[in-house]
Amino acid sequence: MFFVDTLEFEGLGNRSYLVGGARAAVAVDPPRDVDQVIAAAAKRGVRIAYVAETHVHNDYITGGLELARITGASYLVPAAARVSFARTPVADGDTVTVDEGLVLRALATPGHTPHHTSYVLEEDGRGAAAFTGGSLLIGTVGRPDLVEPRLTEELARAQHASAHRLADELDDEVPVLPTHGFGSFCSSSQAEGDATTIGRERTANDALTLDVDTFVAEMLAGLDDVPAYYAHMGPANAAGPAPVDLTPPGRADAGEIAARLAAGEWVVDLRSRTAFAEGHVAGSFNFEGDGKLATYLAWLIPWGKPVTLLADTRERIADAQRELARVGIDRPAAAATGDPAAWIREGERLASFPRARFADLAEVRGRGEEVVVLDVRRDSERAAGHVEGAVHVPVHELYGRLDEVPSGTVWVHCAGGMRAAIAASLLDAAGRAVVAVDDGFDAAREAGLTVTRP
Repeated sequence: MFFVDTLEFEGLGNRSYLVGGARAAVAVDPPRDVDQVIAAAAKRGVRIAYVAETHVHNDYITGGLELARITGASYLVPAAARVSFARTPVADGDTVTVDEGLVLRALATPGHTPHHTSYVLEEDGRGAAAFTGGSLLIGTVGRPDLVEPRLTEELARAQHASAHRLADELDDEVPVLPTHGFGSFCSSSQAEGDATTIGRERTANDALTLDVDTFVAEMLAGLDDVPAYYAHMGPANAAGPAPVDLTPPGRADAGEIAARLAAGEWVVDLRSRTAFAEGHVAGSFNFEGDGKLATYLAWLIPWGKPVTLLADTRERIADAQRELARVGIDRPAAAATGDPAAWIREGERLASFPRARFADLAEVRGRGEEVVVLDVRRDSERAAGHVEGAVHVPVHELYGRLDEVPSGTVWVHCAGGMRAAIAASLLDAAGRAVVAVDDGFDAAREAGLTVTRP
């Protein structure tokens, strides 16, 4: 008998796995904060004998090197991956014995990267689970455009072939356990569902139902924006990431917060968008701690810029620090918790701005008032329909394009409210009058606003 423990990282849309038998296990694509993997192994009472990477990751910093060092495990990395550290190179067909009756077999599945490798767990000689990394995902595959633009079409065709190889070599009932596809931008399209098998993918995955030319054309046409911080992840992983440091940051008082803002550093408020709108430190930015914090903060911030975190509790700071470390934002410069009134100096006032619904925007427009409507969704979302007359600047580009937003009060919206809150905080910090539309986009048409296509 074997077990598979799934470690979920909702903020980044990824999963890692601990799989093994009675005495030993292998960790697949571990996160940078490896204490979670070690705790899972301790709970099972097993030794981590192997750490396996499916590829050099583009969307997060791996903990594989550090986990192997701490546990003494063999570090399995695809042989063709160009890395600067000692590891156990694995090639197609290589096997390791994880525990009695349990063998892990490497299966070359290029496409997401040229060296991508899946791992098939075999129990008594039969395929029992497939750890597919960024190859075969739930209803889709990993995107092929993160390595080199000139290789994108070649890798897309390789993804099609790799998906077919997995389907040809494995039985229908074998579970497919990918790393990406749960909200990660490494997925070529949004995956649906929580679990799948080879048999289900045979009938539901475009890579297995479409011919290669149609599949490649449709996938390349549907590729979305790439988070800017991805450019830093691959090189960091290839060089060998430093161990993570999760010791608490120093406490910032009101004077230090003001000084850091004056120095051009980022002060990030992790509270809910509702609380932020009601009162916040002028010049601070709002990235909700329970949203896709790491993805959007790492996407927007100038790389290497110091960050001070503000939150209502120490636990929220610790959670954010852990999540940010996964994408290479290692050490907050400082942090503050508690009542926002304590974050400003004597004589200063908290800033605020209103929140609204699309119905409120329709009412304002109906009265003939001139307002700026700013759509901060991605290009692919806007292509499906937008509010007539809305200016479009995707949220991940807004910080560098604030001067393109027309003068006047800005009513900013996204698809649900989270990104609009980020955008509103950027505009507010720049001194603009702003209203954050906290509403689902479907409500725009229902409110009587005209929704058109580009």
